[in-house]
Amino acid sequence: MARPGQVAVLLHTHMPYVEGFGTWPFGEEWLWEAIATSYLPIADLLDRGAPLTLSLTPVLCDQLEAPGALERCAAFLRELRPESHRLDAEGCREGGREDLAEELERAAGQYTEALASLEACGGDLLGRLAPHAAWTSSATHAILPLLATNSGVRLQVENGAESHRGRFERKWRGGFWIPECAHQPWIDRLLEEAGVHAACVELTQHFGAGDARNLQPLRSADGPLLVPIDRALIDLVWGSDGYPAGGAYRDNHQRTTYDHRPWANDGEVYDEERAARQARDDAADFARRCGERVAGGGLCTLAFDTELFGLWWHEGPTFLAAFVDQCGRQGVDLVAIDDALGQHEAADWPSGLDAPTSWGKANSLRTWSSPKVAAITDRARDAELRALAAGPSLAPRAARELLALQASDWAFLETDDLAGPYPLERFSEHLDNFNAELASVPLGEAALRNLAPALNLAPLLEP
Repeated sequence: MARPGQVAVLLHTHMPYVEGFGTWPFGEEWLWEAIATSYLPIADLLDRGAPLTLSLTPVLCDQLEAPGALERCAAFLRELRPESHRLDAEGCREGGREDLAEELERAAGQYTEALASLEACGGDLLGRLAPHAAWTSSATHAILPLLATNSGVRLQVENGAESHRGRFERKWRGGFWIPECAHQPWIDRLLEEAGVHAACVELTQHFGAGDARNLQPLRSADGPLLVPIDRALIDLVWGSDGYPAGGAYRDNHQRTTYDHRPWANDGEVYDEERAARQARDDAADFARRCGERVAGGGLCTLAFDTELFGLWWHEGPTFLAAFVDQCGRQGVDLVAIDDALGQHEAADWPSGLDAPTSWGKANSLRTWSSPKVAAITDRARDAELRALAAGPSLAPRAARELLALQASDWAFLETDDLAGPYPLERFSEHLDNFNAELASVPLGEAALRNLAPALNLAPLLEP
């Protein structure tokens, strides 16, 4: 009888550089909301010893340590959130909906609790996450196979690795989240050169959902271990009809005047205890399915955006904590991915698999390179080539504007119409500033207050 395998959960934590760039519903208040609803609850869970793997992008870390940023987050939690709930509750009472008003007043307490948690760590959220920061990523979450040059990839990857080493005392074991799992074999050598020893890939289209080959790490020709993520199980949580669609959970779409959500998915007034019961039941079901998946051995790697748990799925932190508990109760071996990799034999990278892959549409790069967003990708590549041509004369501000416009988020948000004009405005602003810097046009103070503060331009100049 085969020995049961292991399950690893990787939480990829990322936010584009929004500190100082606008307000609700995007801009920096998007980050403050993520801190309150996702990052602080996940920090609580990790502090209790949950064997989850945390990935932090350098661009998120830049913002969490930006001067004054967490003070503004605290003001958001202390002032804006209580007042917006109060105004909504007042409006509901005027409309004869006492039940909604009471739920809004109860929900406001989450922000009071978040403020207390933030103040308890002296406003140093990054310091609180530091003991758990196992994996890093590229500097600003660029789609690496869509960059124009090896030098451009090095600028992103090496600065990401260097910033992680410089920030965190714990020894980095080479875990690297490839942004959007966007992989093509030609980037493997550049990853290895930067000290990357393990990364996740999405091969569902190649192997097929549920195929046992998704449970085995792969040895790339140029060095890093490439770990397939298990889409069949991930979609139980992340799919359109996954657990978060359950009737008792908070409806993330129907909103009040001040952008609150006092309803459940089934249309009832939200009931916190009812939702918590469903989260515990779903967590038990998910642990059972994970145990079945690895009953015959292998490593089941489940990767999620940390922001799913709380920011997008209100009950996500409750579900995740219950899942960790249920794995222990059901005998599912839940492990940190770095600890697991040495226990599973790697297979060779599949012959002939040279096409780019990702966890975007059709597991291709279409999400970031379709006709709808081709102008973003093409102009970013052009800017990269012009930066490379500038050579040693390239100004650090121009390089930071290049990093900012290379972020994968702008094309992603534009592809799915998730943020109105915000992504195109942000991309265009960074491109305009980059062009002005290259033309030596005087600019005002850089709004990129703390992006890549220890930026190393040398990788851009390597052949």
